[in-house]
Amino acid sequence: MIHYHGLPMSGGDQSTLSMQGKHTFVSFAHGSVVELAAEVSQSFALDNGAYTAWKGGKAFDIEGYAAFVSSWARHPGFDFYIIPDVIDGDYNDNARMRAAWRNQCDYRIWNQGVPVWHFHEPLEILRELCHAFNRVAIGSSGEYSVVGSTAWWGRIAEAMPFACDEEGKPISKLHGLRMLDPTIFSHLPLSSADSTNVARNCGIDKRWRGPYAPRSARTRALVMMERIEAHGSAARWAGSTGLTQNLELIG
Repeated sequence: MIHYHGLPMSGGDQSTLSMQGKHTFVSFAHGSVVELAAEVSQSFALDNGAYTAWKGGKAFDIEGYAAFVSSWARHPGFDFYIIPDVIDGDYNDNARMRAAWRNQCDYRIWNQGVPVWHFHEPLEILRELCHAFNRVAIGSSGEYSVVGSTAWWGRIAEAMPFACDEEGKPISKLHGLRMLDPTIFSHLPLSSADSTNVARNCGIDKRWRGPYAPRSARTRALVMMERIEAHGSAARWAGSTGLTQNLELIG
């Protein structure tokens, strides 16, 4: 599993240097940090920033995002990008957005894109996307927006059979949006996941206390990433019990 750490870092450029050799997730809404991320990271992926635009009451700049993706898609460290989505939209809204995006990019860019299946969308759409794309992102939304809640786990239990075969193995690679928490991804057969947990908390002094607390945001970030990356995802979906299967090989 690839652990993607969201940017920008709360500790500034010095803490961003902690991402050397790591995998980063850069939002179009904070596109100014992509140059540094591409320089120091092992690899990076691009988020469309639709959530930030939606939360700020702004229209999504699809042309600007197309230019942003095109300018970085040939970088050797580039992995994939998230296809534009409508945060509070239904399936039809998102289907129209994907169609509009298809008109913005050539086949090479299109083939590197990852669509988002939102929790509030029909389960059949998840299966369709898994058969149509090499990687599908799963986004918590609607009444399932709180990752790890009881309702959220109930919806995951409904969704995984549509994304996996009869052995619980994913039909295509799955990316968990905002799911870079070991208590979450260790139960799911994800190929990758992201979160801004490290970025948001490494620069908050009050969260780090005691004589052994790291003094710099850069060191704090390294400590947090080490703890997260010590865990992998499950090898397969184990069913509604949610029991992890990431230790099957060693019992």
